[in-house]
Amino acid sequence: MDAAEAENAPVTLEEILQAAELIRGAVLETPCLPAPRLSQLTGADVFVKYENMQVTGAFKERGALVKLASLDATKKARGVIAVSAGNHAQGVAYHAGRLGIPATIVMPVLTPFVKISATRGYGAEVVLAGNTLAEAKAEADRLAEERNLVWVHPYDDAHVIRGQGTIALEMLAAQPDLDVLVVPVGGGGLIAGMATAAKALKPSIEVIGVETVLYPGMWGALYGKEVRCEGATIAEGIAVRDIGVLTTEIVRKTVDDILLVSESSIEQAINAYLTLQRTIAEGAGAAGLAGLLSERDRFTGKRVGLVLCGGNIDPRLLSKIVVRELARDGKLVSIRIDTPDRPGVLGEIATVIGDLQGNVVDVEHHRLFLNVPAKGATLDVTFEAFDRPHGERIVAALRERGYGVRYLEIGERME
Repeated sequence: MDAAEAENAPVTLEEILQAAELIRGAVLETPCLPAPRLSQLTGADVFVKYENMQVTGAFKERGALVKLASLDATKKARGVIAVSAGNHAQGVAYHAGRLGIPATIVMPVLTPFVKISATRGYGAEVVLAGNTLAEAKAEADRLAEERNLVWVHPYDDAHVIRGQGTIALEMLAAQPDLDVLVVPVGGGGLIAGMATAAKALKPSIEVIGVETVLYPGMWGALYGKEVRCEGATIAEGIAVRDIGVLTTEIVRKTVDDILLVSESSIEQAINAYLTLQRTIAEGAGAAGLAGLLSERDRFTGKRVGLVLCGGNIDPRLLSKIVVRELARDGKLVSIRIDTPDRPGVLGEIATVIGDLQGNVVDVEHHRLFLNVPAKGATLDVTFEAFDRPHGERIVAALRERGYGVRYLEIGERME
C-alpha cells in the first residue's frame, strides 16, 4: 500500500490499537472521570474525558503524531504544512518540533490570539490568511506547491482518524459500562475514529455527534439535507464548511445521530464546565455538553461519555461568558432607575438593595441625557443576587419606594 492509499484506506480497530501503541508515552492518557454535578444538571450519568489536559490543550495531537510518524525520511526533510483554526495547528507544531520536522501552519486571521501565540511557541512558521478555513486553505495549497511541503490534513486522513480513535479506547477501558458517547463534530476526524473503535469494541453503544447550528455540515451529509455553513461562532474549532470525504463515509456507517446546538447552549456548557467542574473548555470542547443540555430527555438515566476535546479559549471571552451566564441565571441584575436629582437618592437605593442582601457591583449616574428631565437623573445599577427570585424581590422593593425601574438587557449594560 502506497502513501496515498494509506491516507484513504478504511480505518479498523486493529489500526487504532496500533496507533495507541505508537503514541504511548508521547501523548497523555487523559483521565475519564465521573462528573456528579454535571449529572445533576443534565439528568444523565455523566463521565468526562479531559482532553484539555494535553500539552497543547486539545486532542488533536493524537492524530497529528500518528500522521507525522507515518512519513518517511524524505518527506520529513521536506517539511509539513497544515491548515487549522488552532488546535490541529498546535498538535502538528508541537510534535513536528519534537521530531525535528519543519512545520508551516496557515491559520485564518480571526483565529484567537492565544492559539496563534501557542503555535508559534512550538516552533512552527505561522501564516495568517483569510477569514475562514476555506480561504486559509487556498493560501496553504499555494504554499504547499511552491515549497513542496507534505500535507497534514486536520481530519480527512486515515492516519489522523486512527489517532483520534484512541480516545474511545481509553474511555471504554476506564468506563466500560458507558451507554453513549457524545462527540463534537467539525470535519469529522474525531467522531469517525471514536465511532470506529467504540462500535468494534461495544456494538451496543450509541455514538452521537454535536455540531453548532451555524455549521451543520455533517448533519446535512448524514440526513441528505442542503445546508448553509457560515457565521461567527464561539465554537470556531468545529466551524468547518467542507467536511471530510473519508470521515463522512465512516460517519454514515457508524454514527447514530448528529445533534445541532445553539450558541447560547454552548456558552452555558462552557460556564458549567468552569463553575461546576472547575475546568476550562473552549466552544468546540463544550459542544458535547451543550448537546446534553439541549436534549436532556434523550439522555436521562443513561451513562454518557463526554469528550472535553479542547480548552484553548481566550481568557477575555471566557470572562465575558461567565458574566453573561450570571445575567441569564438572574444572579447578576442590571436595571435602569429614573430618579429625582436630589442629594441622598443614591444612598437610598443602595440601602434598599443592601438591606435585602443584594450586592451593588456597578453604578452609572446620568444627568445629561436629553431624555432625562432637567431636574431628574437616571441610574444604571448592576447588583448581585442569590438567584432570580431574590433579584425580583429587590426590584419590587425599589418600585414600592416609588422609583421607576426597568431591566436592562445584557448587551445594553455591557456596551
